Amino acid sequence: MDEKPKVKRRRGKKLERWEVAIVKAMIARGGLQDQDIQSYFTRPSRTINHARIKEIRDETKHKAVKPADDETLDAFLGTWPDVDPDTGLSLRGDELLIKAREAMIAAVHVFNSAGLTFRAELFIVTSIIAWTYLLDAWFKREGIDYHYPGQTTAGGADKYWELGKCLKHAKCPVQAGGIKNLEMLLELRHEIEHRSTNRIDDALGAKLQACAINFNAVLKAEFGAQHGLEKRLPIALQFVAFGADQRTILKRASDLPVHLAGVIDAFEYGLTEDQLKDPAYRFKVGFLPVAAKKPGAADAAVEIVSPGSEDAAEIERIIFKDRERNR
Repeated sequence: MDEKPKVKRRRGKKLERWEVAIVKAMIARGGLQDQDIQSYFTRPSRTINHARIKEIRDETKHKAVKPADDETLDAFLGTWPDVDPDTGLSLRGDELLIKAREAMIAAVHVFNSAGLTFRAELFIVTSIIAWTYLLDAWFKREGIDYHYPGQTTAGGADKYWELGKCLKHAKCPVQAGGIKNLEMLLELRHEIEHRSTNRIDDALGAKLQACAINFNAVLKAEFGAQHGLEKRLPIALQFVAFGADQRTILKRASDLPVHLAGVIDAFEYGLTEDQLKDPAYRFKVGFLPVAAKKPGAADAAVEIVSPGSEDAAEIERIIFKDRERNR
């Protein structure tokens, strides 16, 4: 008899300190049973057992937390339920995850926007913000302390890990190829911050595409498929078909500035051939105009060729053979 796959138990099924204060205020005001109070704090992204409410009522836990004042309680009740209708995420409790999704959506929208000149730079900076929030949300849920003890910002707030630090944590949920991809983008971000760049969109497209796909994969694997971004970001439509002269112009425009090319060469020199080919590090796609042979296939805008197939090998041989960096 086949064994059922084990369900991956999620951490983070506990109340935050501000929520404990609200619970205490609700108990003090009276009129609600533990199950009633529990319903205010259970949402699709997190289930709270009513035993957690009983622990607060009996003062077996969270004894040091003071109840919220009446104004704070009224504000909470007046805005409840503060959840995003599309994802079920709490606007306050899931703030990090919401920010992560919105930042990546913004990064992709900016890169796909017509008329913008420096799209790659904008994507890199915004996607790094998205990844930082995503990993912060993951560390928070897993109960991993992700701030620097004793360090604060100029404004006096706790100083949390930057993305590079997050990626080095032993339990980081990003796969190896994705980590290499982000480390490369961090190197480019540092270079962008301190030096002017020419147009680099076409030259970095494969790495930026991998970054976006990796983000969506981690988002869905760790927080649920319902939070995936593919419904919000469909295939981008194009206004042009490239002729031979246009391809020549694009190829000339895709050369990286010398200083950025040096950063990439130095980084990739330490990578193995398998790491370079890992789609999590660099995701490359070849486009071929296709005349549909069957009437039913004529409406398909994109035809996916399976990796490892004979067709894929032939496409890679024709399109990519002269475009890979010589090692």
